[in-house]
Amino acid sequence: MKKSYHMNIAGCERDLPLCPLNDKLQIGAFVIFGDPELTTACAKALLDRAPQYDYLISAEAKGIPLVHEMARLAGNQKYFLVRKAPKLYMTGVLDVKVKSITTAKEQHLYLDTADAAIMKGKKILLVDDVISTGESLNSMKQLVEEAGGIPCGYMTILAEGDAQDRQDLIYLEKLPLFDAEGNPL
Repeated sequence: MKKSYHMNIAGCERDLPLCPLNDKLQIGAFVIFGDPELTTACAKALLDRAPQYDYLISAEAKGIPLVHEMARLAGNQKYFLVRKAPKLYMTGVLDVKVKSITTAKEQHLYLDTADAAIMKGKKILLVDDVISTGESLNSMKQLVEEAGGIPCGYMTILAEGDAQDRQDLIYLEKLPLFDAEGNPL
């Protein structure tokens, strides 16, 4: 029987299934897809703590509902997405490599050069659903800086593992890592 970890996140009670990364370590799977109650609650809570910014940015895929809801709640603001593959509509791409703990192989993240032109000289708030090692966040930061944007803050719903110790990260809750038996580390 698969274990889960119970959390209260922005006033919403949720059970996160535990998923093994290897034979010694498990993570709590946090997915906001299909959960508008949780997405809206988290977006409101993050906006209440957000520094001044011009635009929001997140990486696909799990950050999309969060950044969309944050932008909607902030007055239907434009936001940007970092994609996992170039799209035909992109006028050109900025490209950076990333290695995430939840993805088996090295990935690339891409930013449309048309979006990059808009963010030049603007304060950009980087948002994601869960930050653990910070690799995805660092890759997003590289793209923002390459575009000429000014990273003005880092926000996430859950800080996992070492991310909990970051002084530059604003987050709602701590998510522990788990041993092979499902005990929090």
